[in-house]
Amino acid sequence: MSVHSSRRAATAMKTAAISLTALLAVSCGSADSGGDPNGDDKVRIALNGWVGYEADAAVLSYLIENELGEATELVEDDEESSWSGLADGSVDVILENWGHEDLMELYGDPENQLVVDGGPNGNSGGIGWYIPQYLVDQYPGIDTYQGLQDNADIFSSAQGSDMGRFLAADPTFVTQDQGMINHFGMDLEIEYAGSEEEQLQEVRKAYDEKEPVLFYFYEPQWIHEELDLVKVDFPDYVPMCEIDPEDVGCDYPEYELNKIFRKGFADENSPAYQLLDNWTWTNEDQDEVARMIADEGMDREDAARTWVEANPDVWKQWLPASASADG
Repeated sequence: MSVHSSRRAATAMKTAAISLTALLAVSCGSADSGGDPNGDDKVRIALNGWVGYEADAAVLSYLIENELGEATELVEDDEESSWSGLADGSVDVILENWGHEDLMELYGDPENQLVVDGGPNGNSGGIGWYIPQYLVDQYPGIDTYQGLQDNADIFSSAQGSDMGRFLAADPTFVTQDQGMINHFGMDLEIEYAGSEEEQLQEVRKAYDEKEPVLFYFYEPQWIHEELDLVKVDFPDYVPMCEIDPEDVGCDYPEYELNKIFRKGFADENSPAYQLLDNWTWTNEDQDEVARMIADEGMDREDAARTWVEANPDVWKQWLPASASADG
């Protein structure tokens, strides 16, 4: 859910820069429409910076290596850079696309097509503003934008700022928060924790001490099962309501998360591609693996193995026909 976005309206300069990157990829031949431009057989899976995505990548990498006998590489990067990786051939698949219509339009242009839409991955994504339930109990109505307008001061930092703190995670995540703050006239300023993990450390600390905390967050995310969190109510999303990033008068949309493939990888139609193309699972599946990694401290491969051993009825449906027959 990073700078990846039609959620973040692109400036003309940014669009020109992305277009130049795509054109350079084509002109250099690195994003060839078929074959592996890097000359080896590794399946390169983008790895973006939140534990739910890590759960996706861990399970799929484990299955490709152990059921299909193919090598994988997890390519760590932010979301938007992962799209550039699809274009230059350093990435074969993005497992969770959070509404990057602008990037799909650019890299999926039929005249110089570099990527293809791989269809839903089964996860339903949601982004919003969250507060703990104990705050709603203490300040009835604070779980609405009107309630926040009246009570922004309770989120003021210990330094005595007149502005309330709005806690975000990674600045590259999909966001329209400043536009919402502006539109609804809230005395809030955004503070970036740096990452999902660092943000959750601050949320947990506030939660344990029953202190006010208002933060950007999303689903699927396993922590919802541990903490009693409430999503703040804003006017429902309508198309184009976020067109001006400085003035956003609606909530985030709901996302049907999907896969994006490098076109050459899809054209090869390898067993690994077929498995990834077949793959869909639920928010609950993702949360189960993510919890093992983030909460139980398991290595991602061990977490993947544990889930795979417990859920053969789910993942065996993803195997290509040739692998199923061999099994």
